[in-house]
Order: sequence, then structure tokens, then C-alpha cells
Amino acid sequence: MSEQLLTPLEVQAAGEAIAKLKKGLNQVLLDQTAVVDRVSTAILARGHVLLEGLPGLGKTELCKGLARLLGLPFKRIQFTPDLLPGDITGTYVIDGDTKQFTFRPGPLFASVVLADEINRSSPKTQSALLEAMQERSVTVLGTTHSLPNPFFVLATQNPIELEGTYPLPEAQLDRFMFRVLVPPVGAKTMASILTTRHRGAPPQLDAATDAAGLQTLFGLVDRVHLPLPVAEFIGRLVEGTHPASGGAPDHVKRFVRYGASPRAALALAASSRAWALSKGKPNVGFDEVKEMAAAVLNHRLVLSYEAGLERVSAEMVADQILTSVPEVARG
Repeated sequence: MSEQLLTPLEVQAAGEAIAKLKKGLNQVLLDQTAVVDRVSTAILARGHVLLEGLPGLGKTELCKGLARLLGLPFKRIQFTPDLLPGDITGTYVIDGDTKQFTFRPGPLFASVVLADEINRSSPKTQSALLEAMQERSVTVLGTTHSLPNPFFVLATQNPIELEGTYPLPEAQLDRFMFRVLVPPVGAKTMASILTTRHRGAPPQLDAATDAAGLQTLFGLVDRVHLPLPVAEFIGRLVEGTHPASGGAPDHVKRFVRYGASPRAALALAASSRAWALSKGKPNVGFDEVKEMAAAVLNHRLVLSYEAGLERVSAEMVADQILTSVPEVARG
């Protein structure tokens, strides 16, 4: 069956809806356009987001504001060292009337779930999210329970060098479409917060869309055309993250132990489609892929010990891959 291309009217309508969503997010997180662009793009691509930054930068408020703008049920899980897997997935309890075991859903049973300070809890509890993030379901005592549709996990993470944090397992990092770095705010932005927000409280937001409107946007994103040359470029980018591949750049061969999985290629294609639609384009170009690549790859590269010694970050490696891999295959 041939691909049904988007019409100009559909592209325009989608652009207006996306602009409304971004406008609301920009009201919550001042002067952080890049962060808002990445978060909104991941949502349109049905992906999960890992937000990393120092405490107090508005990561939690951004997630709460997103749920309000989407008109979706929201739950917040505060990750602590004593949090257990059953505390987030739910568990079976004895019903006082029937004396039978019944399932009591945990806070994962919401459309937008904020995993706050996810790296404060143990890897065992972190890993309880794996099935939920990939399969949109949880299995407790052998019974699988479906999660709401849509379902998003937005996790916040403090930098790993802060005391009392645990690194996230690689398998779980791979389930996040993006890792988005939230930079500190400047003096001008802090002045705006002080003069316009009483006690720092963000503005109250009206819903920009609802579950039905979001499903319509999902359908439009899926119809954004991905040309074969662009798809092949995505494949070469992901292949270039592996040090054993023939096209791996020097930085990859020196500083990367393990590259990105095929899930990274799927995430890059989906996010590039969503970003193209946000820009009012009915098809994906090389520019959209390049603009999304760092956020997709920066948490999926397992760096070597040498990289730590030479202070080479995953972002630096991702940038070198982008400059080294040609848009069109040579030869």
C-alpha cells in the first residue's frame, strides 16, 4: 500500500496545535527553547524523556505543566533509596469483603508519569520501569496489566557526581528516546522569575489539546515521509557509533566501548518525523536527523575508561559522528 502523504492543510493544522503546546511549555520553563523543543518532539514521537540537570531548574514543573497542557492523567513518583518495585507497579492485596486477592495499581497507571530524581533509587527499582516503558504494561505475579494509552515516562536525574545517586542501567537508558540536558538559567531569566512569579510558582495553564487530539497528531507524525536516502543516513549514523564498524570515526574507535542499538535508529527516525512536522514540513530531510541525533545518541554510548581520563563526553563523540558520516554513502 502506498504511503498517504500529508496535505498542506494537515501540516498547517498540526503546526498550530504543536505551537500551542510549545507556547504553554515556554511559559513554564522560561528561556529554555531547546529543552521545550526536545520534550515536545519526544511526546509527538511517543517517546520517553530523561531530563538531566541540577536541582531547582524547573524540570519537575515542566513535566507537571506538560500533563496539564495535554489534558492527561498525571502521577508523580519520588524515587528514594528505600523505594521498592511494587511501590510503583502496584501489588495484590486482600479485599476485605471478598477475601480474594485483587490488584491495586501503582502510580505507573497514569498517562504522564514523572519519575522524579530517578537516580536516587536502587537499580532494582529503576529496572521495574523497563517493561512499562517498552511494552506499555506491567507484569505482577505472572499477570500482565496494560497501562493507559498514551503513556509517557518523564524522568528527572541529577548529575551523577552528586552524592547519593546511582547510575541508570544501560538497558533502561536505551528505553528513553531522548536525554535532554537542562542548563542553568541566566541572570536575566532569574530576574523575570523574581518579578513575575510569586514565590516562584509557574502560571496556571489551560489544556492545549486532549487525548483525542494527541492521537490525531500521532497519526500525522506517522505519515511524515521518510525518504530512503535519509533512512540510509540514519542507519550509517547508528552504525558509526560502533568501534568495530568500518565507518566508525576516530573518536568512536578510541573512546567508545559499545555503540547504540537498533532502538536508537527507530528513535531517530520517529523523532525526525515529529521534528519535521513541528517545522511545517511533510517530509524528513537530513537537517532534521542531524538536529535530533545528539539527543538520541548521547545516553546510548558506553564510553571507555580512556574517555573519562581525557574528559571526552558522549556529546563530543556524537558531534564527531555527525561531522564524519556523509549524508550520501561514498562509492
